[in-house]
Amino acid sequence: MSRHDRRLSVTPRTPVVLVTGVHDLAMETATLGLQLDAPRGVVVRHRLDVDAQRLTRTVSDVTGVLETHHHDLDHACVSCALREDIIPTIERLAADGRWDTVIAHLPVAAEALQVCRVVETYRDAAPHVRVAAVVAALAGDRVVGDLLGADLLHERALHTSEDDTRGVAETLGAVVEYADVVLTTGRPSPAGLELLRTLARPGVPVVTDPSALEVAPLVAGVHDHQATERWVDVVRRGPLPEADDEHVWTLDLRTDRPFHPGRLLDSIEAVGGGPRRSRGCFWLPSRPGDVCAWDGAGGQLSIGAARPWGLTDHLTRIVVHGLRAGQLSSDPEEVRAAFDACLLSDAEARTSGTFWDVDDDGLEPRLGPVREVA
Repeated sequence: MSRHDRRLSVTPRTPVVLVTGVHDLAMETATLGLQLDAPRGVVVRHRLDVDAQRLTRTVSDVTGVLETHHHDLDHACVSCALREDIIPTIERLAADGRWDTVIAHLPVAAEALQVCRVVETYRDAAPHVRVAAVVAALAGDRVVGDLLGADLLHERALHTSEDDTRGVAETLGAVVEYADVVLTTGRPSPAGLELLRTLARPGVPVVTDPSALEVAPLVAGVHDHQATERWVDVVRRGPLPEADDEHVWTLDLRTDRPFHPGRLLDSIEAVGGGPRRSRGCFWLPSRPGDVCAWDGAGGQLSIGAARPWGLTDHLTRIVVHGLRAGQLSSDPEEVRAAFDACLLSDAEARTSGTFWDVDDDGLEPRLGPVREVA
């Protein structure tokens, strides 16, 4: 082979299907169904035991269990598990040549986003891996409560590190939004089904019968990394699909104005609390250089500095979803009114920038010092 031919050679990449979720049984059902439909595939399952600081890896194919390994971690968390074993194992199996598909059952409550970003950004970390599909597996009878309820991961022993303070709704919402296929074990209620379709990326199928999940289309490749990243991005500028129906309401709260820091603190629970899913971006006149991220679900809300605005136009846009009826219903007009109350008034918007040249704005516990980020 000439030097020119070597430059043109391409490393073969094995398709990998990632299975994610917060219910182990639903994930097992999805993984088993995929394995039965892929006789030349291999399955790797990872379990993370936070209390024991241990990651357990099990590899199997149609012949049975091939290996089981316990990996003691210095710090039990998803990032360490990904770096030390999950991604290296997926790469090893993909490069082996014995199998034409790798099915990776990720630790419960771990997000596929982290794996996909490593594979796409750091090609040397997994040169033989091509993420073909991300499957979110959910328990059908718990969809509404899991996506809008107030439970925390650690209350269900689902946390992925000692300091994992995430809510179940926040975690599962992100899992659904990043998925290429949403699978439920059992059919959800009409409200739950519509909620899944609203949160999922446009065009993503919601499958309510595990036996109907076919591996061939997934292996062929349904994961579009750039399209997925645009859908889950903090700043979304384009139009969103119409999502209102008889069960789910949607508010697309959008303006070029910033939030008033003080009024945001006063109304933050009214906008971001309650049995709703909300996410997006905002900006503050006291921190004009920062894109501030908004991520709320089930009454839990996380805000933080995401990245600089740079030369892009400033935007405050928060998309909120809730139910029209039932125990976890809420009023969209109350959310809209609270959002509007947070914005700068006409008079405030006309004030000079020096008015907001302050040493603190009350949001330091969430966003850090003003002077370091403005």
